[in-house]
Amino acid sequence: MLKSALPVFAFVLAATLPALAGEMTVKTGQMEDLKAVFATVESVDEVLARARITGTVSGLLVDEGAQVEAGARIATIGDPKLALATAGIDARLKGAEAERDLAEIEFRRSGDLLAKGAATQARVDNARTRLDVAARTIAALRAEKQVSAERSGEGAVLAPASGRVLKVHVTQGSVVMAGETIATIAAENYILRMALPERHARFIKVGDKVQVGPRSLAASTTPARLGSVRQVYPRIEDGRVMADVAVEGLGDFFVGERVPVHVSTGSRPALVVPRAAISRRFGLDFVTVKDVGAVVVQLGHAEDDSVEVLSGLRDGDVVTW
Repeated sequence: MLKSALPVFAFVLAATLPALAGEMTVKTGQMEDLKAVFATVESVDEVLARARITGTVSGLLVDEGAQVEAGARIATIGDPKLALATAGIDARLKGAEAERDLAEIEFRRSGDLLAKGAATQARVDNARTRLDVAARTIAALRAEKQVSAERSGEGAVLAPASGRVLKVHVTQGSVVMAGETIATIAAENYILRMALPERHARFIKVGDKVQVGPRSLAASTTPARLGSVRQVYPRIEDGRVMADVAVEGLGDFFVGERVPVHVSTGSRPALVVPRAAISRRFGLDFVTVKDVGAVVVQLGHAEDDSVEVLSGLRDGDVVTW
């Protein structure tokens, strides 16, 4: 039986004899009509960890169900061509540095010859130009080497957010392309997603309280928890409206696990009496009505200390216990 602080029953209890605590006049009030549905545990966001370069998976560090932190390495992708490209850039860089050294020597020699009148200004200008070109070539090759090093570092596949790994899409040694999904991660924030028939769409709204029952593997005596509707999706699909319920303590649930919930779908008139006024004899439920005696009643929905009476009482009856 669900227990919660949700004020499900809205009724008027008018005591006719204040001195007698066990006496009350039954009045018809409005009671919220609860509908039992199953909600599914979902993550608010499912993020994809993707490969940034093309290559071979050389290190797979996670498996399904693993808990990861944002920025943690979950796989390594290697591409031998990147190492070869870096080695080629190093060789070109050494050649450019040798050309720069030669251009610097030529520039100094031309300057000395110009001072002695054995060279022209044009020769000095050409030597200076070759030296500048060599220096800029070295700068370009160093930048190209840095880019190659960065591309090699992009072989590390990092978790884009903290959460739980739902699925690993590759295996050790797999060849992947840039942009290919390596793993699907459920962000740590979990919600319950429920689907209600479209006839109830006009009743549900953001902020409504929802009774969340125990998970299927838990004991039936586990008390219900209270959640609230955080989002109602403005689209009806297959005759159902989708809504998300925020509730604490879903971190140890399986994504996709079904949980029973009770959500209000309107209100109806009802007669409610305290649980203490009900007595059970011979398999029947009795209520004592003043000046009448014990009458058989049929009970409906029950809360902690109150019970709905479906039949056996009328509006205005005085119940004693």
